Amino acid sequence: MKRICVFCGSSLGFDEIFAEQAYLLGKTLAQRNIGLVYGGSNIGLMRELANAALEYHGEVIGVMPHFMKEKELAHQNLSSLEVVNNMQERKSRMYELSNGAIALPGGFGTLDELFELLTWGQLGLHQKPIALLNTVGYYNNLLSFIQTMVDKGFVGESSRAMILVHDEVDSLLDLMFNYRAPEVDKWRKHRETNNGVNG
Repeated sequence: MKRICVFCGSSLGFDEIFAEQAYLLGKTLAQRNIGLVYGGSNIGLMRELANAALEYHGEVIGVMPHFMKEKELAHQNLSSLEVVNNMQERKSRMYELSNGAIALPGGFGTLDELFELLTWGQLGLHQKPIALLNTVGYYNNLLSFIQTMVDKGFVGESSRAMILVHDEVDSLLDLMFNYRAPEVDKWRKHRETNNGVNG
């Protein structure tokens, strides 16, 4: 993989391990010669991630909407910073620039970015690996709810299989490198359901 897109919080969270793991991911990407694509900010976990990659001489591309740059949130030392019109363009451009995505702990924005890529994968628009760095079980409850969606018939097992999960950076990257996208046919499931076939 040439570049990986990382979604993460603009806050540091209440546990120091979140910042430590963001820094470790940035460092590891640089050491593996994998470029980083992220939201371009110089705050929170975003800053820790970018600073580590830069410190270890990695490529770091930021993508940020105009309104955020005007609030002086942009990192000033990136390899490059692309300024786009809005949040939707930001997500699309980050996706275009990368060969896979990792979500670190974060808030609504991180989940929005994560689920948009999952939805695109479910619809067959890409076959890129999508991963969660599940630091100290941050995503356990979310994963439990996703399993509930599977158990209740709203998400297919193959769609659930798109989500790679690990709590260690190197192991998560290894999962991404070895990823083979499951065959996801959302429309077949609907056709079978509408025809009275349990699928």
